[in-house]
Amino acid sequence: MEEKHHSSVGIQVDEHGMHLPTRTSVSRRGRIVLIVIGVLLAAGAARTIVVNVLNRNRLDAVAEQNTRQYVNVVHPVDAATGGKLTLPGTLRGFVEAPIYARANGYVLRWQADIGAHVKQGQTLAELDTPELNQELAQATAQRQQAQAALALAKTSFDRAQQLRQRDAVSQQELDDRQGAFNQGTANLAAADANMRRLTELKGFQRIVAPIDGIVTQRNVDVGDLVSSGNAGRSLFTVVQADRLRLYVQVPQAYAQQVKVGQHVSVAQAELPGRTFDGTITRTSEAIDVATRSLQSEITLPNPDGRLLPGAYVQATLPMTPIGRLQVPANTLLFRGEGPTVATVDANGLVHLKQVTVVRTIGQTLEVDGPLTPNDRLVANPSDALANGDKVVVQAPPAQPASSVAGAKS
Repeated sequence: MEEKHHSSVGIQVDEHGMHLPTRTSVSRRGRIVLIVIGVLLAAGAARTIVVNVLNRNRLDAVAEQNTRQYVNVVHPVDAATGGKLTLPGTLRGFVEAPIYARANGYVLRWQADIGAHVKQGQTLAELDTPELNQELAQATAQRQQAQAALALAKTSFDRAQQLRQRDAVSQQELDDRQGAFNQGTANLAAADANMRRLTELKGFQRIVAPIDGIVTQRNVDVGDLVSSGNAGRSLFTVVQADRLRLYVQVPQAYAQQVKVGQHVSVAQAELPGRTFDGTITRTSEAIDVATRSLQSEITLPNPDGRLLPGAYVQATLPMTPIGRLQVPANTLLFRGEGPTVATVDANGLVHLKQVTVVRTIGQTLEVDGPLTPNDRLVANPSDALANGDKVVVQAPPAQPASSVAGAKS
């Protein structure tokens, strides 16, 4: 294509006579295109910057969320809340009689099983004692021998006395006859004693109940070999359960408040809503050095057999509070300076407080230290927890409706 210049007006035309754009028009359009491209590039860059900032903020929020420590808290409780001190214990029968074999033999038959109510003197089992029977037969024969020897010695002694009166025998011979008679008398007495011993042992063929009560253990069966020297395993155990004993360990701080005759309330978790009245019948009147506690015995009637020997119960004693607190064992941290608990203030900051463990009650610890019932203690604290750490206290899980309804009922 050839450009032609119009001679009269100076307008450029092509070979077909079409007008061509001027250089000024082309430059203007180029600038517009460049401006548009620049604006688009700037918008893209701005968008990228905004997206990066938003992503960074989101990552920072996620990182903060991940590094945030969530904790559960519990409150200390007064060891004698409401003027009462609750202590754990195990019920024992008023009398618990393990029964052992006094004779060697085999179990011929047993006549009382676990749960049987028995009377004193009632037969629980019978033993077959073949060796004892043979010993008794031998002892009987030996007694007969001793009796015959004594009769002969007496006859000889009487005859020697008569002969001595006629001076027919010497005094030495008379003394010998008297010595033989005395020895025969002693031999017969020994044979009688052995007979009585074996007869007594023969009576132990019958295993009898020593008290009125309930058979709580039967450790033998027909054919079992039992030995009088085996004190490691009882044949039966009979328990008097119409009255029960309960031993509790009262902390030294409360020992002065315990009095004989004081009434105690006993409760068992498996019997909700029921309490049983007991009485402190005696105390050890001495503080146990190992536990720093006073052993106290509580007696409570059990005529209906509702309480079972061996059951775990809680005894509540009336006490005057002394400010000592109880905390769960899972709140304790073991540091170089000693047992420590972590408390959380209103701002969510952790404060470590050193405590002294006075005594252990199962999973509960009685402690002394700078704590109040209003403090919030971290349950299951991390070993890395330190003073000033920021934590978030989780709300306790809501109880299911069925649990709430059950508690109300």
